[in-house]
Formats: sequence, structure tokens, C-alpha cells
Amino acid sequence: MPTLIPPHGSAALKPLLLPEEERDEALKRARSLKRLALSSREVSDLFMLAMGAYTPLAGFMGAADWRGACLDMRLENGLFWPLPITLSCAEDFAAAIGDEVALTDADGDILGVLAVSETYAIDKALECREVYRTADEAHPGAAKIMAQGAVNLAGPVSVLSEGHFPETYRGLYLRPAETRALFVENGWSTVAAFQTRNPMHRSHEFLAKVALEACDGVLIHQVLGALKAGDIPADVRVRAIDWLVANHFPQGRVIQAGYPIEMRYAGPREALLHALFRQNFGCSHLVVGRDHAGLGGYYGPYDAHRIFDEIGGDSLAIRPLKIDDTFHCFDCRGMATGNVCFAADGGKDPPGEKERYRAVAAVATGDAQGRPCRHGDAGKLRISGTRLREMFANGEAIPPEYSRDGVVAILQAYYDGTP
Repeated sequence: MPTLIPPHGSAALKPLLLPEEERDEALKRARSLKRLALSSREVSDLFMLAMGAYTPLAGFMGAADWRGACLDMRLENGLFWPLPITLSCAEDFAAAIGDEVALTDADGDILGVLAVSETYAIDKALECREVYRTADEAHPGAAKIMAQGAVNLAGPVSVLSEGHFPETYRGLYLRPAETRALFVENGWSTVAAFQTRNPMHRSHEFLAKVALEACDGVLIHQVLGALKAGDIPADVRVRAIDWLVANHFPQGRVIQAGYPIEMRYAGPREALLHALFRQNFGCSHLVVGRDHAGLGGYYGPYDAHRIFDEIGGDSLAIRPLKIDDTFHCFDCRGMATGNVCFAADGGKDPPGEKERYRAVAAVATGDAQGRPCRHGDAGKLRISGTRLREMFANGEAIPPEYSRDGVVAILQAYYDGTP
């Protein structure tokens, strides 16, 4: 039997969704409680707690854990945790609640119950500065912090519902216990998580295939929570990725799944959180590319690489696959990276695709030294999801070096408004 990486800080997963047979009675009790409507970010965190993705947390953080996560990336008990998981409310609400409060979504549907153990005020500027490196409210993560209530509520939660996710994303919405079972069923011991909130273009495909050289399988993990304006809907992304996996990946080596987090765009800190909860999903590695979970110019392009070297070996069991900037290099005659060049030597042809993936994987895992791609920008086609969306919106032709034809067809139908 394959042996998977253990959950973070625990011998077993700790999902907080109540067993189905207990939910009706718990919901009846919850209807008698004072209700607190959660922000979209807080709802997504509640659902991550529900499925066990935030193991071993038992609920929303108290003051000591909030401060430790902000300043030291450690909870009060010493456990590594790179950013706060908190729940806020107005001061007058906090003053009026009892021992428990019902947690609802924006429509008033009860999602869970918080057993209130603590109420506390926070320094919002400190959290923004430490987690996001900015209090600029043009940054969506910092804006959420500055707009939240003045008081945080802490305590364990009992979750009664995962909202629309299990039904809307049937077969895609997989909890950590379910991905772990699939990995074992497939005979995988090592699994690389590939984070995406975009359809996969050729650079994404390259990164995922590099990961297959380092691991038994790859989990293509879709963000299903709230995204930025202009992002492509999850159902369209899923169809495009399904086509790509079926036609351009080795059979039986890839699983696609989705999870309910809302992106914070916290750059390096969020990269660490992505690694932590992927460990709970059973992944041994996380693909960390250029400007992972970043936004605009708030973070350096490789800050998320460097932070894994700064946190200490006891922080996480999961390991990063740190992959440099990727692009199509016409001189290398295919995909290359900033630190691995594939120029033909001595009149020989450049290496094939498999050799390219293997070479980049060796550098990403630290097993080999890279050789920087020495070709100028004029010989490189840089590929990004933002630019791809622009080309579709402007009616531009999509070069084959940018995206596979089947992916282009699915995305074009979306932009044309056809099924």
C-alpha cells in the first residue's frame, strides 16, 4: 500500500462538518441563536474548515493565534501557520452575543455554529503589513481586512452545510479524505498539487508535466471560490482542463479537483498556506511558479520561492517544486525556463519534450544545477492567463505556442456566448 504524507500537525484529518445524521437537530438549535452573516472570505474559510483542509484547526483563531500567525507564522502552541483564519463582527454585535452564534451566508442560510470562546480587537494595519506587505486598499486582500468588523470572534465551529459546492461541482468538489483515497487507489505515494484559477495554457501544461517527472501523479486543483472580475468561470475551466488531460497527458497520472477557498492574493504567505492545506489533501509537493498567488507589483516574482527557504525544515512536510519563469523559446525550439536552456549544442537537435520536463524537474527538486536560458526576449513568447484573456476579448488569433487547439475552441465558445 502506498504511504501518503501525514496531515499538517495531526495524525488524522479533522473535518468540522457534522455527520449528516446530526445536522437536522443542530440546525433546529441554530435557528434559536443570534445570527452573524459572514463575508465571502469567511464563508470560504468555514468550508475549508468543514472539509478538513485546515486541519488541525478547530475553528476561528483567538488573539494569541492571530498575532502569532501574523508576526511569526506560528500559533500559540508553536504549530506553523502562515496567515490568520479569523471571523469578524461589529463591536455592538460582539457585546450582545451569548455563548454561541449561528453563522450564515449573505442570503441568511445557516452554515454552522460558533461556540464563542473569545472576543478581541485587532490591529488591522499590522495584519495588512505582515501578511500582505501593504495596507493599500487597491489590494483586494488588504481591502477585506480594512473593511471587516472591529472585533474578532474566536472558538470552535460545527459546520452544518457546505453551501452549493457539493451539488454544483459534483465529482469535482473533493474533500481531503477523498483525494487521499484516490491517491491510494491509484498507487501514488508522491503527488504534486498544481494550483490554478485559469484554464491551462502551454506554460501551465509544461509545469504540470514537469511535476509528473518528480511525482507519481498530479492533482490539478481548481479554485472554486470567489475570483477577480474577468476571470473565467470554473465550469468553463473544468471543460478545458478535462480536454487537455484527456488528449495531452499520460493516462491515469492526473486527477482534477476543486476546492472552495477565496483567493487572498497574499503572494508568499498565501503560497505557504497553499502548501499547508495541500499537505492535508495528501500532496507531497506543491508547484510554485513565478509570482505564485501574487497580484500586480506587490511581490517580487520569486518571493514565493524564497519564503520556503526561510521558514525552517520543521514547518511543513510538503515540499515546493520551485520552477522559474516559463516561456516558449524559439531558439530552444520549445518550452524553456529562465534557469534551464534547451539550445541545440554542436549541431544536435534540442531535446524532446520528455527530456525537457525531466531536466526542469531535476532543477526544481534541487537535484541538478540549471543553465540560464541565454536567448534574448525577442526570441521568447511569454505566456500568461491575463494576456490570453486579452487576446480572446480583442478577437486576436491564438498562436499554437500559447494554447492547445481544443482548449482554444472551448474558451472561444465561452467568449462567443455559445454553449
